[in-house]
Amino acid sequence: MSLNEHTAQNAAIAWLQGLGYTHIPGNALERDLKKVVLEAEFKNFLKTTYPEVPETARNEAFAQFTQHEGMEIAYRNRDFHRKLTQGLDIAWKDAQGNEKAKHLYPIDYTHPQNNSFIVADEVSIVGKNSRRTDLLIFINGLPLIVFEFKNPFDSTVGVENAHRQIHNYVLDIPQLFDYNAICVASDGLEALHGMYSSALEWFAPWKSLDGDDTEQKAELQLEVLLHGLFPKETLLDYLQHFIFHEDHNGKIIKKGAKYHQYWGISRALESSLKNIKPHGDGRLGVIWHTQGSGKSISMAILTGILRQRPELKNPTIVIQVDRSDLDEQLYDNFVLAKDLVGDVQHAKSTDHLRRLLSSDGGGVIFTTIEKFRLKELADGKEVQHPVLSERFNLIVMADEAHRTQYGFESGGFAQNIRRALPNASFIGFTGTPVDSKDADTEQVFGPTIHTYDIKQAVEDGATVPIYYEPKMVPLNIKAQYTQELEEVEEQAEDTTVGVWAAVEDAAGAEDRVKTVAKDILEHFNARTATLDGKAMIVCMSRRNCVKMYDALTALEGCPEIAVIMTSNPGKDPVSWNPHMRTKDAMEAVKARFKNPEDPLKMVIVRDMWLTGFDAPCAHTMYVDKIMKGHNLMQAIARVNRVFEGKPNGLVVDFIGISGFLAEATKKYTGSGGAGKPTLDLDAAVELCLEQLSIVKSLVGGFELDTINGMPATEKMKWTTDVVNRLLKDDATTEGYLKEERKLSELMAMTNSDERIWAIQEEVAILQKFREQIRKIKYPPGAQRTKNDRIKDLISRSLESQAIVDLAAMYNLDKIDISIIDDSFQAIVKDKGAENIKIELLRRIINDELKVRMSKNIKKGRKLKEELEKVLGKYHKNSLDSIAAIKHLLDIANDMKEDDKRTKELGLTEDELAFYDLLSANSAILNEAGPVQDLVHNVVASVKKNLQLDWTKKEDAKAAIRLAVKKELRGKVPFSELDKLLKEVIEQAEGQYAEWPLLG
Repeated sequence: MSLNEHTAQNAAIAWLQGLGYTHIPGNALERDLKKVVLEAEFKNFLKTTYPEVPETARNEAFAQFTQHEGMEIAYRNRDFHRKLTQGLDIAWKDAQGNEKAKHLYPIDYTHPQNNSFIVADEVSIVGKNSRRTDLLIFINGLPLIVFEFKNPFDSTVGVENAHRQIHNYVLDIPQLFDYNAICVASDGLEALHGMYSSALEWFAPWKSLDGDDTEQKAELQLEVLLHGLFPKETLLDYLQHFIFHEDHNGKIIKKGAKYHQYWGISRALESSLKNIKPHGDGRLGVIWHTQGSGKSISMAILTGILRQRPELKNPTIVIQVDRSDLDEQLYDNFVLAKDLVGDVQHAKSTDHLRRLLSSDGGGVIFTTIEKFRLKELADGKEVQHPVLSERFNLIVMADEAHRTQYGFESGGFAQNIRRALPNASFIGFTGTPVDSKDADTEQVFGPTIHTYDIKQAVEDGATVPIYYEPKMVPLNIKAQYTQELEEVEEQAEDTTVGVWAAVEDAAGAEDRVKTVAKDILEHFNARTATLDGKAMIVCMSRRNCVKMYDALTALEGCPEIAVIMTSNPGKDPVSWNPHMRTKDAMEAVKARFKNPEDPLKMVIVRDMWLTGFDAPCAHTMYVDKIMKGHNLMQAIARVNRVFEGKPNGLVVDFIGISGFLAEATKKYTGSGGAGKPTLDLDAAVELCLEQLSIVKSLVGGFELDTINGMPATEKMKWTTDVVNRLLKDDATTEGYLKEERKLSELMAMTNSDERIWAIQEEVAILQKFREQIRKIKYPPGAQRTKNDRIKDLISRSLESQAIVDLAAMYNLDKIDISIIDDSFQAIVKDKGAENIKIELLRRIINDELKVRMSKNIKKGRKLKEELEKVLGKYHKNSLDSIAAIKHLLDIANDMKEDDKRTKELGLTEDELAFYDLLSANSAILNEAGPVQDLVHNVVASVKKNLQLDWTKKEDAKAAIRLAVKKELRGKVPFSELDKLLKEVIEQAEGQYAEWPLLG
């Protein structure tokens, strides 16, 4: 039984057939190899669905659906996606000359059964290069979903290889990605879905069949993905509503919802349609999705769906937040999601908001809650808020449903909203649990209808875990203030009396600020030595922010840093002028901080950027400000965003927030959330030290002093022995690489802790072994370059540099794999380091076989079988290492001889197989000239008559048979002709079956 990627592929086909998809082998599809749409299938759908539209108009619709605007794939894909989801208008004149028009969709979203769903495997496509995709799903002939599989039984390839293959397809067969909606990368165990242009970090598992239960077992990922996302109704819903493109100043970014967003929004939609006034009580529920898991995208998608529902008759959606910085960030996200939500209006003032809400048209309106205040009139303040609209199709969507949403006292904001919009309905989105002391959430928004907590988000990789490190620098404050500190609430910084002012003064004492600044810089430099990234520093007040800036920039080695704060030029000291910025200047700084390559490495903030601000490359937050409750939860979540090579976020506490964190955790778990907001860094240090001993044991253990004291020859022998042992078999090699990777990630997380500094040298040696193994087993190449943020310690350790570089010793980058040169053979024949040498030979022969297989299939298969047999016996210890090396060199020499013969005989590579065949029958050939002449003619006659899928078409085979027969007639006795002809056709079938992709 053969276990390979086809095992996973065939399982996927079977599951999709169970969901009602039709399976057609790729080579049985009716299509031009350069085109990716099944044209007859799509035209048939248009004809069946819109019979009243004349054929000429349908043909025009077909042309519009299959021709896309834009020079780049990203633009063409967006253009097609708009037509896919929004349809298009077609106009024509009837026989009487009357103007007619119809809106056509390429998919019938209302009746899934009216669409054709085809799953095709091994679909060949001719583009810049020719490629064959593992699985394609065509809906009405449009190729919307690409699957790429890797062998679940091969430990050397995984889901990242499948993902990389998709990125290569984008370059090689770009026409397919004009239409692509979803990509799936799977190695049979992991199965991740994402957008064709996304990095692997943004591909995600689909872990729920119905939104209530989650499935954690890796081995079920493919099955859960297919049964969760691919039922026809779910898939069409996802295609129509849950994918969108953002335009970032000309750079198009495509995004799709994750499973928690899909199910959360689906629940919210269901609840909205059921509970909206006048049918229900207007309380539509609360969605609690942890910070950083894509809440603003969920709000935008839900807004888009609600706006399209015919029963809501063009509703108005009011997006209401309690702070202007939240408002700006969320507004920006909605503007980016324009394809989903349409145009968005931003209420600039109370009067502007009142005008917007008084109009009858639908749309999306952004406002802060305080714009629902009572106005000052010429004859005094308004007694109560005027009614602005009595429409029922008004939905208020509250972001971070906390505190201010509950001001029901006379003139309170919540009461004012309800007076202004008496028939509106309310839905709440939150990233932190609502404080039970503030009010009863259900009273305002209804029950929580979907939860996605920290535990689930970290398990799914939607956010990274946050670690907590206490580095408290004591505050010099009076005893009475220390007691009051527990009760203190965050206040405006102009408070001149009381505990807040005292704490601010104590935190900003000159000596203390200098101490904290020095600690921050040391810590940040140590952390970024192994983990690229940025940091935020949070201070008690604007005054303290400026003091911290001055203290840090006075230190040697301080990177570029900026203070982010509001300013009041009329009141603020002149010395603060360098930190005053216009709105545009602030946006420019924000863009710089978000850019991982920009030299601006740290920002100092008071409250700006602590909510609704995402800079995924920020991995550390230094806290020197008292924060509590959901403000604290929101602030620390700034460092939990996913970013390439970022294993965690870190909160370093200088002021003593641990008690408030414990309280926040209690509140969080008390509200039904699982997982801790932060994890103790001590635990990570313990894990790191444990992991070091695990990895050291895999190399047989070592003492640093002993290694450093070894003479060069002994060190070389030890290195070779270790690498040789680690290359014993695939399981040993993969086991080491996996455990060492964990160690390097833990080092990156904990490298700011002094306890870790003592082990850096040992870790550097273990990293060096990993580097050597990877170079021997997986050669470096363009495909393998990865922007890895986790840095090795190798270059920092002078001692470990003396560890022998085997890759350099065997001159790996220079070996010419097409000839396996004699000097390399000489090295290989020497005794010692057999596993390394066998691994090198395996790699070289395998690479070479890939190149040769299409040229001489029979020979290639024979050599591949031979290779697998030798390696299998060797790993089972039934073949000694010297014998294994000899066998492998024989296989290599066989190839070398073929190259030599091909050259000497004046043949092309794919002619050699036919030469061998005809030479083997030379006794029956009565050809005067050299056999090569006959070979040239036979191969030419075969190639001339090749056509797509000729091996499955009897008439095509017959044409080739006839052409070859003409060449052989008179040169072979009639009695032998059929036998030889059969052999030639067999070779042609083996060699040219995939024409025009191969041969």
